[in-house]
Amino acid sequence: MSKITKAIIPAAGLGTRVLPATKSMPKEMLPIVDKPAIQYIVEEAAASGITDILVVTNRGKGLIEDHFDRAFEMESNLLKAEKESAYHNIVDISKLANIYFVRQKETKGLGHAVNCGRSFFKGEAFAVLYGDDVVIGDTPATKELIDAYYKYSQGVLGVKKVPADQISKYSSLKLEKIQNERNIFRCTDMIEKPLQDEILSLYSIMGRCILTPEIFDILDSTSTGAGGEIQLTDAMRVLAKTQGMVAVEYSGTRYDMGNKLGIMQAQVETALNHSQIGDDFREYLKSVCKNLK
Repeated sequence: MSKITKAIIPAAGLGTRVLPATKSMPKEMLPIVDKPAIQYIVEEAAASGITDILVVTNRGKGLIEDHFDRAFEMESNLLKAEKESAYHNIVDISKLANIYFVRQKETKGLGHAVNCGRSFFKGEAFAVLYGDDVVIGDTPATKELIDAYYKYSQGVLGVKKVPADQISKYSSLKLEKIQNERNIFRCTDMIEKPLQDEILSLYSIMGRCILTPEIFDILDSTSTGAGGEIQLTDAMRVLAKTQGMVAVEYSGTRYDMGNKLGIMQAQVETALNHSQIGDDFREYLKSVCKNLK
């Protein structure tokens, strides 16, 4: 079994749920305290052993490319000002991984975006880290999925439970607990944005998966699904029914960066644990909470 060293980050979404902030800024570049959301995702991939990352973008997302490039004028000014810590912080961004970019020229859905990476993977299994989803925890979520792939030799879904009144906004999975495993299941079926009578469970795919190269031929023959888009879930359903897949309820906390509440939750919870501002922010939050009704 080959080692998983490549990943794709679909980041071509329009961010309409968080307008007007995303009118001129990609939602993936919205900051969580002092880093853009996509940097957290790339750092997670790198911490999981990923060395090569393909980011799928579209028009107006050049800021993402710039962020992972060198900024020699800024670097020079920081060195002249003897701000070495800040200098290393920005230089290290460009060293996280080998990062490549491709444009999704039509917004045809997540399945279509992943299919844009076919030639990048060359018959290898690979990780998918959704550009909307930041996951923060002690163990990188992608590493938990990769470990499961090595153990079971099947595609892997990163999953979390969703409230019953929200499951129709996500996917729903048919899962069977694997004996002697605390957080790993077998997945035999799934459906995107289920109607009430189609719900298989309250577990849903949440922003991470490991896919085998067979997914590309499946995507080629996948018809448009929910929302009139080519849904990655529909293609993974075929993979689950033919080869089998496993699902890992990863340990980290997932934040939806395409959702206003998710953005604020990420901001607040990350700020509380931030090494520079955490203590001061906690005291500030306590003072604010005293006046809440």
